[in-house]
Amino acid sequence: MAGQPAVAVSGPGGADSVPGVDTTALADWFVRSLPELPMAVPRVTLISGGRSNLTYQLDGGPQPLVLRRPPLGHVLATAHDMGREYRVMEALATTGVPVPRMVALCTDDSVLGSPFYLMEKVNGVVHRSGEDLDRLGGASGRLLGHALVDVLADLHSVDPQAVGLAGFGRPEGFMARQLRRWLDQLASSRTRDLPGAEELADRLAASLPRSPRPALVHGDYRLDNVIADPAAPGRIAAVLDWEMATLGDPLSDLGMFCVYWDGLGGLGEAVPPAPGCAEGWPSREELVDRYAVRSGVPVGDLDWYVAFAFFKIAAILEGIHCRHLQGLTLGAGFDRIAAAVPVLIERGHAALLGRQ
Repeated sequence: MAGQPAVAVSGPGGADSVPGVDTTALADWFVRSLPELPMAVPRVTLISGGRSNLTYQLDGGPQPLVLRRPPLGHVLATAHDMGREYRVMEALATTGVPVPRMVALCTDDSVLGSPFYLMEKVNGVVHRSGEDLDRLGGASGRLLGHALVDVLADLHSVDPQAVGLAGFGRPEGFMARQLRRWLDQLASSRTRDLPGAEELADRLAASLPRSPRPALVHGDYRLDNVIADPAAPGRIAAVLDWEMATLGDPLSDLGMFCVYWDGLGGLGEAVPPAPGCAEGWPSREELVDRYAVRSGVPVGDLDWYVAFAFFKIAAILEGIHCRHLQGLTLGAGFDRIAAAVPVLIERGHAALLGRQ
């Protein structure tokens, strides 16, 4: 979203549309559905960075908007639900968790070939590379790290019933279902042999921990899924990419956060930066302790959740690799993702032994 470089821009009319957005059909939809926000000739910019759902900026109306839609082709069952993303952010608008303001949801596939939604454009910066972390510096990075984990703890402290999300998921048996889900989705996307994948799933299933109290979970919480306020390094302007949000085990979020915080070093530019390795930024251990105090969630079984996070990320990246082989990805960096998956599986096995 904000602060990300554009990789393609559409002209007026469907013939010049960015893949995934027919500007003529979109303009017609605006006239029918959002007459208060006229956009007769939308200019559509594909925003880089997303490797799952597609995100675009729309200009040409009274204010810039952001459009989200599912990826092109090979959409896995239960994934990329625009209605869920829209619903959770709309609900969180009444809480202290920062989210963009929702504008409209379209469930009519005839407009763009899939559901999509619109939200406000939030000004700020998305930190996506090691160079971004270096420019920010250690002092600001420390403030940002604290803010990031505080927002996660605050999310896990939201009362789902109070914000209308009591039926947003099924917390009972959540991690067992998550394990089956990502094993199934890995199988749906596989184009090659992946040694150790099923064995890792078996080991996770055999050592499944008892979940703490249920919470609203993001599903992919990390530094490059938030917009930071450059004028106030200790402030998160908005949390993005809620496509996997549900009610479940809060430690599934913390485990994923830890994996990305420590980084997926050695896998090239296809993965996000590693804030925990940047000079002056807080360590993973410091942030876990801060989370535990603020949220009240016990973190004793965190190694298991870190191992599960490696498995889940491997399944996600294998799905992206599958779409890339089919020519259904937009943007750069997809050719390097394939090499990451076997390494992640190995790291998942190591994490179960507490020696990642």
